[in-house]
Amino acid sequence: MGAWSVEPFGNDVAADWAWELEEESDWAFIDDALTDALEDLEEIDQETAIIAVAAAEVVAHGLGHATQCDAYTEEVEAFIGRAGRPSEETVALALAALAAAGGAGSELAAEWADAGDTGWVEAMDELRAALTA
Repeated sequence: MGAWSVEPFGNDVAADWAWELEEESDWAFIDDALTDALEDLEEIDQETAIIAVAAAEVVAHGLGHATQCDAYTEEVEAFIGRAGRPSEETVALALAALAAAGGAGSELAAEWADAGDTGWVEAMDELRAALTA
């Protein structure tokens, strides 16, 4: 996975995906990433789940409740400056996608469980709380 932390942008896939925000100016891009995680709840591949978690973090930033603020989220802040606040529908999508990314059909959740690191579950709980604050 190329992870260096349990944070939403603490891995290669999410960090690379953040650069794609540079060309975006509305929430449709985020909605698409979140929707991808909901297409097959029985089997969510690792990359789709990683991007869904990162997209949920973008939504948290848009709500003013970011759980990660560092060099990896600078492009997220620039995107929020262009796109503004997310809609209630986008927030609901983020919550559903986050649940899917941490659910029984998620390769990502299985990998973190196999690693025995409870920090990832705690980070996802923090993100979920940020989305509902």
